[in-house]
Amino acid sequence: MSGLYAGGLTQNAANYTPLTPLSFIERTAQVYPGRCAVIHGARRYTWQDTYERSRRLASALIGRGIQAGDTVAVMLSNTPEMIECHFGVAMSGAVLNTLNTRLDAESIALMLGHGEARALIADREYSAVIEPALARLGREILLIEVDDSEYAGPGKRQDGIEYEDFLAGGDPDFAADEWNAIALDYTSGTTGNPKGVVYHHRGAYLNAVSNIVSWGMPPAAAPPPASVIEGMEKIGFTITHVYGLTETYGPAAVCAKQDEWASLPIDRRTERNGRQGVRYHLQEGVTVMDPQTMQPLPKTSTGKIQKFVLRERAKSAATIE
Repeated sequence: MSGLYAGGLTQNAANYTPLTPLSFIERTAQVYPGRCAVIHGARRYTWQDTYERSRRLASALIGRGIQAGDTVAVMLSNTPEMIECHFGVAMSGAVLNTLNTRLDAESIALMLGHGEARALIADREYSAVIEPALARLGREILLIEVDDSEYAGPGKRQDGIEYEDFLAGGDPDFAADEWNAIALDYTSGTTGNPKGVVYHHRGAYLNAVSNIVSWGMPPAAAPPPASVIEGMEKIGFTITHVYGLTETYGPAAVCAKQDEWASLPIDRRTERNGRQGVRYHLQEGVTVMDPQTMQPLPKTSTGKIQKFVLRERAKSAATIE
């Protein structure tokens, strides 16, 4: 970069953040921590639970020597552990390789070897395939075993670490970082050996956002009087308040409604519907600051916003007074 644009426009934390789907769960756990995220038989996890368990997994993997760019393979059914692996492995900087549970030991061994897997997280349900696959692999690999409480069929524990014990050694406040590759997938091998495909954080993020853009229409409105909200609700409309100096910058923060607000009187519900400060999905950072000290205000602060600092992935930082 040269000329007019050479000064003061270098890449930094205020104007550049790598795109990663990890930001989705971070935001959801912050905005809706108590909402149910996972239901698996008798097990229930909130978004905060899922986020903390994913961070524990990331921390524990790093503690066992998993580094950025290492492959972590998983052979799991649609269980809470599978969801946690999709976030936790990526948080550790490693690459997730989900193995097809219908393949035989020879194919699994080939994928573990070709993908250079450093760790394998597997359900005991697939022990009849995992055991001979590891024997074929012919080298040591960190084995983490899941014993699904909803599965009562055949399968035996091997000599690996029990998944819950492994998580217990992780840090629920682990600070995740973004790396390049996020996942390694293989074809089923119908035309020869399975073929690997690598996905990266940016592509996974953009694909998720593209689905939202293609299928949904975002709500936007200014906070009207309580009587207007009440009248709109009677005919089936839901009012959502967004903020971001729309004419010059575009909406950047939104009111994240909570379920318990529905039982409040209309005046109190209107006051809450006018709240701002929860960042948009594509808005990397939103901070409300004291104009005198330029220090962040508590999230429970009320009153007139005087400085509203925004940080996006594709735009430079902006300060709105």
